[in-house]
Amino acid sequence: MEDKELKELNQYYGSLQYHKGWLNVNLTDGVAYICKNGYTWLMTDSISVIKTLPKILKYLEKQNFLVVKLNTNLQEHKAVMTIEDGNNNILYDQKYNYTDSKVENLVMYYQNNVMMLSGEY
Repeated sequence: MEDKELKELNQYYGSLQYHKGWLNVNLTDGVAYICKNGYTWLMTDSISVIKTLPKILKYLEKQNFLVVKLNTNLQEHKAVMTIEDGNNNILYDQKYNYTDSKVENLVMYYQNNVMMLSGEY
């Protein structure tokens, strides 16, 4: 049974192992938990953006760190995913006109080809 509310998300601090993700990106235990519980689309979209947009690739050549944020309006079932530089400068954003996400806010980091939760950094 999926845990769409990600009730156990706060238990992830550090990671025991990496899990193979998409496009040569490794996932920590916490991010793998997110994927196993119905949020694979978030990982697919964010990794696709990280790996393919020229603006992101150019940025990653200089600074190998990104912040991926998901902000969901639970009442309207809409969401915005932003990719930032770590200093609240938005490099990319993706709007979702519909989502079944039960999580209001989610923050992940990307560094050295690893996606991790903020608590695993």
